[in-house]
Amino acid sequence: MNLMRTKAIEQSIADSEEPGRKLKRSLSTWDLMIMGVAVAVGAGIFSVGAKAAANFAGPAVTLSFAIAAVTCALAIMCYAEFATAMPVAGSAYVFTYATMGEILAWIIGWNLILELFTAAAVIAKYWGIYLSKVFALTGVDIPPSFNVGGVDLYWGAFLIVAIFTVLLVMGTKLSARVGNVFTMIKIAVVLFVIVVGFLYVKVENYSPFVPTSVPTANDGGADVMKQSLFSFLSGAAPAQYGTMGIFAGAALVFFAFIGFDVVATSAEEVKDPQKTLPRGIFGGLAVVTLLYILVSLALTGMVPYTELAKAESPTLTTAFEAVGNTDAAKVIAFGSLIGLTTVIMVLLMGLSRVVLAMSRDGLLPRALSVTNAKHSTPARIQIICGAAVALVAGLTKVDLLEEMINIGTLSAFVVVSLGILVLRKKRPDLKPSFRVPFGKVLPIVSAALCVYLMTNLAVETWIFFAGWLVIGLIIYFAYGQRHSRLNERFADAKEFASQGSKED
Repeated sequence: MNLMRTKAIEQSIADSEEPGRKLKRSLSTWDLMIMGVAVAVGAGIFSVGAKAAANFAGPAVTLSFAIAAVTCALAIMCYAEFATAMPVAGSAYVFTYATMGEILAWIIGWNLILELFTAAAVIAKYWGIYLSKVFALTGVDIPPSFNVGGVDLYWGAFLIVAIFTVLLVMGTKLSARVGNVFTMIKIAVVLFVIVVGFLYVKVENYSPFVPTSVPTANDGGADVMKQSLFSFLSGAAPAQYGTMGIFAGAALVFFAFIGFDVVATSAEEVKDPQKTLPRGIFGGLAVVTLLYILVSLALTGMVPYTELAKAESPTLTTAFEAVGNTDAAKVIAFGSLIGLTTVIMVLLMGLSRVVLAMSRDGLLPRALSVTNAKHSTPARIQIICGAAVALVAGLTKVDLLEEMINIGTLSAFVVVSLGILVLRKKRPDLKPSFRVPFGKVLPIVSAALCVYLMTNLAVETWIFFAGWLVIGLIIYFAYGQRHSRLNERFADAKEFASQGSKED
């Protein structure tokens, strides 16, 4: 049993051309750029910054966003180098398979499923809640859920997931065009909120820029589970604000940047990937970073961070209400709904592409990876993923697992960053069109930053993550390892070597 066996890059590229399992190259640089903005700029732009400012960083939340953006940029450089070297679906999973071996590739693929599935389910549920809020603002009272047999059914999640599942089955280019329209609308809404927000900015609200660190209220065992792993291991008392608060805020707002690894999963559907991928990914990241920093500056300049901290769930609406502009709530509610719409679409697409790649390799049932003859889309996987996301989002309290999204993303970022070093050593003959600058330095810095952000996630998140990994390993050894297509290739290689030795 060779758990560290790798799959040749040439074989991954050849498998992507397999009849009946082939995707169509139809996406341009613009499509990729908009896709990155679409998945990163969601309702979180109206809430995650407010939560980080209120509970962790104060006005220095701007630095939290900058740290998260730099961490993401370093990791995305590594993704871009990999993707231009092997432009196939699967992202971090296929990159790991080519460099670090099958067992690690399975773990990363399993973590990507965790990230994308949980994110899609959480956001689909929130979409339904925001839809009810928009209705309420127009005078129509439709509750976000109905009680059916003692279970709360969030009908909005079923609706939005069903719509985008159908669109994605009908074609990646078609869904990208729909996503482009929604993305331009939500960028306009965000810009409106920024401009109006800056009209209320008071310079004194930025002081102190980095609030003095204070201990959090002690809540016994529950507090231990909620504190960061770093605090738990170091013995430091859980605290808010200060320098550590900036990094804790960065770990929280990193959620805003998870979309860019999803963009890399579309490498197999991109026209001229050697040029298109780097331009599209970095262009989208630049737009997202600028928008988030401007929103955070407007937010913390409008009201003191202490005012935000008084709210149970602080959002941009909290800030606008504090300055007396209640009409902005309608714009923010509409923007949140539009923002979440495209996020769900890109996450559903990314999820199906990761499962497609793992299915092609036999680690998941091969029947799943068959593509639609008319539209060249993985219809079976897309429908199964859509149904699973809708059921979990519509029937469970999946929002309790929000931090699982971050830990799944960061774990993939760590492996991809280190994988670049392995790729360069094993395949110096490869000449990808994009290479991470400064040799080994930036990939190592990227991995270190991602590990540090992971340690700033809650202890309970790590416990859930460990449970997810155990389940994944059970599935791998019970099914994936036995059905891996590398078994056939290794068997053929052994037979060839055996015949050669007999002839000698």
